[in-house]
Amino acid sequence: MTGSASELARCLSENAEAACREYLSNGHRSGNHWIVGDVRNTRGRSMHVRLKDNARGSAGKWVDEATGEYGDLLDVIEQSCGLTEFREVADEARRFLVMPQPEPVNAGQPPAAPRGSPDAARRLFAMSQPIPGTLAERYLVGRGILLPGRERALRFHSGCYYRDLVTGETLTLPALIAAVTDLDGRITGLQRTYLSSGFDPSGNIGKAQLVDPRRSLGHLFGNGIWLGLDPDLPIPVMAAGEGLETMASLRTVMPTLPVAAATSANHLAGLTFPTNCRRLYIAADADAAGRHGIERLSQRAGEAGILALALRPQLGDFNDDLRHLGPARLAAWLSEQLVPEDARLFLPPG
Repeated sequence: MTGSASELARCLSENAEAACREYLSNGHRSGNHWIVGDVRNTRGRSMHVRLKDNARGSAGKWVDEATGEYGDLLDVIEQSCGLTEFREVADEARRFLVMPQPEPVNAGQPPAAPRGSPDAARRLFAMSQPIPGTLAERYLVGRGILLPGRERALRFHSGCYYRDLVTGETLTLPALIAAVTDLDGRITGLQRTYLSSGFDPSGNIGKAQLVDPRRSLGHLFGNGIWLGLDPDLPIPVMAAGEGLETMASLRTVMPTLPVAAATSANHLAGLTFPTNCRRLYIAADADAAGRHGIERLSQRAGEAGILALALRPQLGDFNDDLRHLGPARLAAWLSEQLVPEDARLFLPPG
C-alpha cells in the first residue's frame, strides 16, 4: 500500500456512496448516482457521481453537466473541503478511509500512533456490509457460532487497512467488524478481526496470520460489543465477558439473552450496567488479567445491587465448549449454572 493518488482514488471509489454522504452531504442518491449541485457541495442536480462500476464507467467518477467539469473523488475532497495542496487532500482521504498517515520525513523519532475516534469507528462501520454470505459469516460458522441475521453489531469489510507497527507495512485484508456501543446503541468504537482470504485445511475461514489479528479503536471503556441489545427494552438479566467469540458462543445457545463482549479484561471491569439490571452472568476466563476483570466487575455489580454469577466453561473457553462438545452439551452444562428461572427462559427446552 503506497497511498499514491491512484491508490487513494481507487479506495475512495470502492466506498463511493459513503464518500458522497461525507463530502457531498447536500445531495442524495438516485439509482446508481449521487446527485448534487456541484463539486463544492452546493444544493442542486447538475452534478452526478457514479456509485458502482458499470458499462458506462467506473465508480467515483463524476461530471457536472452545467459546467462540463469532471473528475474523481479526490477532486471532490479537494473542492468540497477547500484544500489547495495534494498533501492535504491525501491526508483527508486517509482520515476518511481510516488509513494510517505517512510518517514525517527525517523525524527524530516516530510519532505516537494516533488514537482512533468514535467518528472514525462510525465511518468504518458505515463502509462495511451485513455479514450474511461473507467471509465474516464463514469465520463465525466455522467456530460453531450461529447468530440471528438481525444482529446489528456485526458487519464485514472486504478491504480493511492493517499497519504492521514494527515494519510499517500496510496491508488490505478482509475483516469482521464489531461495533462497540453504549447502552443507547450509539457506536463509540469498534473491533476489527482480520481474516484470512482462503480456507484452512478443515474448509473454514480463520484469522489472518498476523501477530495481532485483532485491533480496536474509539472510546471502549464502559462500552461493549452488544449482541441482542434493544435500547428501548429493559435488560433485567444479561451476560458479559471478554472476547466476541466467547460471548457469541453463549448467545448461540441462548439466543434471547442479551450479552456484552468486552475488548479486554480492563474494559470488562469497567462495563456500564443497564438500568434495572438484576442479574449479571459473567463468562469466566482462566488467565490472570481475565480473573482481575471478573473480580472487579463482580465487585461493581454488587455495589450496584446486581447479583453477579460466574459461568465456567468445561474446556478452555465457551467457544471451545461449543466447537468440541456441541450446543446441546453446552446448553446442558449451562443449565446447571443458571438460576432455574433463567434456564427456563433462555435455554432451549429439553
